[in-house]
Amino acid sequence: MSKGTLFDKVWDSHTVGTLPSGQTQLFIGLHLIHEVTSPQAFAMLRERNLKVLFPIRTVATVDHIVPTENQARPFVDTLAEEMMQALEQNCKENNITFYNIGCGSQGIVHVIAPEQGLTQPGMTIACGDSHTSTHGAFGAIAFGIGTSQVRDVLASQTLALSKLKVRKIEVNGTLKPGVYAKDVILHVIRTLGVKGGVGYAYEFAGSTFEQMSMEERMTVCNMSIEGGARCGYINPDQVTYEYLKGRDFAPKDADWDKAVAWWESIKSDADAEYDDVVTFDAAEIPPTVTWGITPGQGIGVNQAVPTPDELPADDRTLAEEAYRYMDLAPGQLIQGTKVDVCFIGSCTNGRISDLREAAKIAQGHHVAEGIKAFVVPGSERVKKQAEAEGLDKIFVEAGFEWREAGCSMCLAMNPDKLEGRQISASSSNRNFKGRQGSSSGRTLLMSPAMVAAAALKGEVFDVRELL
Repeated sequence: MSKGTLFDKVWDSHTVGTLPSGQTQLFIGLHLIHEVTSPQAFAMLRERNLKVLFPIRTVATVDHIVPTENQARPFVDTLAEEMMQALEQNCKENNITFYNIGCGSQGIVHVIAPEQGLTQPGMTIACGDSHTSTHGAFGAIAFGIGTSQVRDVLASQTLALSKLKVRKIEVNGTLKPGVYAKDVILHVIRTLGVKGGVGYAYEFAGSTFEQMSMEERMTVCNMSIEGGARCGYINPDQVTYEYLKGRDFAPKDADWDKAVAWWESIKSDADAEYDDVVTFDAAEIPPTVTWGITPGQGIGVNQAVPTPDELPADDRTLAEEAYRYMDLAPGQLIQGTKVDVCFIGSCTNGRISDLREAAKIAQGHHVAEGIKAFVVPGSERVKKQAEAEGLDKIFVEAGFEWREAGCSMCLAMNPDKLEGRQISASSSNRNFKGRQGSSSGRTLLMSPAMVAAAALKGEVFDVRELL
């Protein structure tokens, strides 16, 4: 195995050739598809009379358009029903494994692949979804791709890509109580900016990530794309192997030992060279909330919305736009900001550990009057596990709605939407204008525990006061 970073090793081992453009033709080990970005790709194949080259390397689920309250077919939304039927038909015609609603394993694409052991170290993974970087938590190189690239992977199992630089983001120390993986990645993006990672893969390293569970690592890698990075990853270790062992698609028996030996060999070498290194102290990271219209516009829960003169000159125009859109004044404390809707879920924070942390905050309390609060498990398996642990009862007794698995309000391509100027405390990943279903709706990103605290208080609240 060549010396260098995990990124270099995985890239080199999946390189088919160099194209005339200078780009690498990269073999893709696992292709994940869903109902939104695949219909056009399959149509393009049909137009060219092409087949799916390796159906066994493609796995499908339905997540973006799925209603989380009433899942009766046909869906009330005719466009959603059409997309659903197209995916069912395309998977059937091409012999692709499809995790449909009610099979017990349906859910958000970036939740179901890890929980089934489809995602493994050293893989190249692609999906027509921005947050495919999630899978890098396992030491995979995972890219979100566009529809024409979905076509390319279906037809050739390869992608034309330019090799990235690698930035090492090192966080050391122990996070303080009330500070979670979501706060870490929001803090990193706040510091480096939403364009700071353009042209880079982010390698997350240091004792803070080593102490994190796999689900926490997935939260961090999930939002790499929000910092401009094409992908983010963490070197595999014992935590990774313990998570994977025994899962549906994990190697078994003697193959397991071989796999672990291979996974160990692809880790970044101690003397690997990076294009850039940035370090953070975990003890300095507070519970973080976004105040603006990009994930980089974040502050500690006890801090004030920055004034223009506190910001770099390049950031001031966007800040002025954010003040107007969010209806927040420079110098205003973020804590105490009233909210209307509280959403716990998404591919960032819809896993069982996220629900456990939120339930700890909700237990024995009640959602504030006039607040709509709901919890959406990331998959049918997560839902089943949460119900076995009684988390659903804790949430329902506290006044939260308990839903079926899906993407829900994260991007609101389903009935879960903000209305008008409503403001949402959200555990999702994007706070762009109109992102959660209303062209004038507003989103404050935070950890699931912070969302639960906001639901109980009816406003942004420091979760540390409830621990």
